[in-house]
Amino acid sequence: MQAPTDTKPRWERRKDARPQELLEAALEQFVERGYAATRLEDVARRAGVSKGTLYLYFENKEELFKAVVRATIVEAIGQAEVDLAASAAHSSELLHALLMRWWETVGATKLAGITKLMMTEAGNFPELAQFYNDEVIARGNALIVRTLERGVARGEFRPLDPLVMMPVLTAPVLMLMMWKSAFLPCEDAREIDTAAYMAAFLDLALRGLRPDAAAPVLPQN
Repeated sequence: MQAPTDTKPRWERRKDARPQELLEAALEQFVERGYAATRLEDVARRAGVSKGTLYLYFENKEELFKAVVRATIVEAIGQAEVDLAASAAHSSELLHALLMRWWETVGATKLAGITKLMMTEAGNFPELAQFYNDEVIARGNALIVRTLERGVARGEFRPLDPLVMMPVLTAPVLMLMMWKSAFLPCEDAREIDTAAYMAAFLDLALRGLRPDAAAPVLPQN
């Protein structure tokens, strides 16, 4: 027998389902419209509730945006921090898993639109930018730095400065995210094989981090 489906209108469903529905509607609205153009009444309408109901859960648009980020990106970072602390795996495996999780959880999903939003609108909303820096960028960067430090300390990566290497590793993923979310919708943009891109990038990066990697031949000044 087929399980019955919930056919009730959203406003008749249990109250504990409403915050999640509001967050999902807000994410869609922020990604499609941007932060400045998103209106709370549009989020409420998309979630199938009144604007007054939205205010029962979120004080204003800024708090709603923070809740969206915390329930998605920040939660993923927190789980990655737990996994790193508990793992006994080789550091190259951990770094590979960390960067792939970032891509699969954020970069390849609608959450990439939040990153794009922050890059384009942060200058107009400094308090929101500070929040995003503290809870997303700083924590994510620190996670990569700790993974690199771990690899160097265990002799699994060659000696390097983790603070220098961290942006070298994050920049290609950010570029792919921006290419996918900003450029591909254009008719003239060339489709990119994201799986092949990530595989090539990780192969290059992890080979370069190996302790037995040959020193590059640099041009003489």
